[in-house]
Amino acid sequence: MAIERIQLHTHGDDRGLLISLEQQRNVPFEIRRVYYLFGTRHDVHRGQHAHRQLNQFAVALHGSVTILLDEGNGSGPSEVVLDDPSQGLLLGRMVWRDLYRFSADCVLMVLADQFYDPGDYILDYDQFVSEVRTGQEPGHSSTSFIPSINALLEVQS
Repeated sequence: MAIERIQLHTHGDDRGLLISLEQQRNVPFEIRRVYYLFGTRHDVHRGQHAHRQLNQFAVALHGSVTILLDEGNGSGPSEVVLDDPSQGLLLGRMVWRDLYRFSADCVLMVLADQFYDPGDYILDYDQFVSEVRTGQEPGHSSTSFIPSINALLEVQS
């Protein structure tokens, strides 16, 4: 499980539309935490980290957000736009993410398979790449450099 866009089944009639999220069905893990982002300015970046163990499933319930994703394997980053509440984005462990270009009305819901653990975060992009390339066992990083999108794109070349 690394990165996968998942189409969610929509139920609808003249009363409106409904989508249900169910663990181990259309969300391929046990859901331990749910949070959502809203009221985020267009020029703000969120994320800018990877998780050693955590898997997430993100859905833009309203509006849109762009996510820069990098698996740290030399293939370079890719951009994904979430702008449809019937599509989710599965983010497996060890994927660098940078969320930006939030629309004014964006509500991004994220489901996670672990409780919050600050030790699971990798906040330094170089440390992330090093751990991916060496297959290092999950540990803890004490560095705090957070790269910009341009720095991530430079890694690609």
